[in-house]
Amino acid sequence: MNKIEHIGIAVKSLAAAGKLYERLLGKAPYKAESVASEHVNTLFFQTGESKVELLEATSADSAIARFIEKRGEGIHHVAFEVPDIYAEMERLRSEGFVLLNELPKRGADNKLVCFVHPKDTHGVLIEICCSI
Repeated sequence: MNKIEHIGIAVKSLAAAGKLYERLLGKAPYKAESVASEHVNTLFFQTGESKVELLEATSADSAIARFIEKRGEGIHHVAFEVPDIYAEMERLRSEGFVLLNELPKRGADNKLVCFVHPKDTHGVLIEICCSI
């Protein structure tokens, strides 16, 4: 894994959280995007070599809505950049990790993504991602 690519933060209101992070980081987001397959709207901020991704549910039955209902707003996942997502998925499986995706899927910010089950990572949802 090359670096932390981004930290995903689940929020109830993208508009309110976006204004807060714009003030906190001292810069505007560089991208807003909807990911229909995940039922989320996202807002990205660049900070150094990493990013902050704000995630707002667009459906009451989405993973982000369920996360907020259960745990409240906050860090949802940590994403690591990998050069070859297929090879990294195979490596992780061989190490005994349970992946939540059989194959990588298209995520936000022009990435292929796969998630590692948080039961295998001390309760932290890990995303691996690479550029498409």
